[in-house]
Amino acid sequence: SCGCEMKRIGEDVAEKLDYQPGVFTVERHIRGKWACAKCEKLVQAPVAPHVIDKGIPTSGLLAQVLVGKFADHLPLYRQEAIFSRAGHAIARSTLAQWVGTCGVQLHPLVDAKKSELLHHRVLHADETPVAMLDPGAGKTHRAYLWTYCSTALQPTKLVVFDFAESRASRHPAEFLGHPGEHAWRGTLVCDDYSGYKALFASGVTEAGCLAHARRKFHELWANHKSAVGEQALALFGKLYEVEREVADVAADERLRIRQAKAKPAAVALHSWLAAQRQKVPPGSATAKAMDYSLTRWGALTRYLEDGDLPVDNNSVENQIRPIAIGRNNWLFAGSLRAGKRAAAIMSMVHSARLNGHDPHLYLKDVLERLPTQPASRIGELLPHRWQPIS
Repeated sequence: SCGCEMKRIGEDVAEKLDYQPGVFTVERHIRGKWACAKCEKLVQAPVAPHVIDKGIPTSGLLAQVLVGKFADHLPLYRQEAIFSRAGHAIARSTLAQWVGTCGVQLHPLVDAKKSELLHHRVLHADETPVAMLDPGAGKTHRAYLWTYCSTALQPTKLVVFDFAESRASRHPAEFLGHPGEHAWRGTLVCDDYSGYKALFASGVTEAGCLAHARRKFHELWANHKSAVGEQALALFGKLYEVEREVADVAADERLRIRQAKAKPAAVALHSWLAAQRQKVPPGSATAKAMDYSLTRWGALTRYLEDGDLPVDNNSVENQIRPIAIGRNNWLFAGSLRAGKRAAAIMSMVHSARLNGHDPHLYLKDVLERLPTQPASRIGELLPHRWQPIS
């Protein structure tokens, strides 16, 4: 306004985050043909091997469908709608075929992972219900997804899901090779489900879950403000204080500290439980909570004698939690075979996450390399060993 020329004295910069929905691109694979007019010979480069022979999806698109369904809980009909908005209508039946084929192709990796898992001396086990369609009746019935994983105290992070049509005890027995000459006979950390009892009778050592025992008293306190429940929580808390202290130490040192600090706390808890049990009527919620701990005391406190044992079964429950969320979106497994294929994919997706990998990057790379990977080197593609090709 005064007529003078203005001089720049600085600037303000604002950054905004933008997002572009999924973008499809088309890869063109051109294979030249070469011919000799004299000898009438024709030569052409072979088709590159692919997980889906002669299929149109790249490994990146397949990985997106698998991660969307089994990590992000997007059923195929929702993915169909998302892809349609991005400009490409892919029928959910086609997506289902891709998922099924990938489940079959990933089975050798799951078998290799299971073999390594069964070399561990200590394992977690748990199970969660999943609906499965009965094609003959047109209805669904309750099937189960069994979960087996290494402990948080072990450096190798492994989880394997096993889909079965029931909760019968034969399923964990078959997974662990029982009966058999080479059956697994380590220590199994699990809850009090009776389906595991046959394993313990055949040589497997039982380790209980202290969190299950504590949870029953927490329910008493949370729901009824029970003074007994509050006292029990304080006593359980002393055991967990020791576990926080020994979380990052070697097994020998962990055992030494447990013996010095946790064992006296466990003795005090047991004495308190036994004394209080005489004061409550049988059949009450308080009596049931106490009986759970008293009748399983040996299994619950087995960790005090072994530095490699975890205090509870929370590691495997954390692996099941995403499954419990996802099953509300999957609705049901179409068949036993489809359930087993889904379990194979989930084993790879959640193992990748457990080992700190981006599941999409991991699956994309594995699906690209799997068709040409020698069987003798299949272990290189397992999540705890995988290294992306730079």
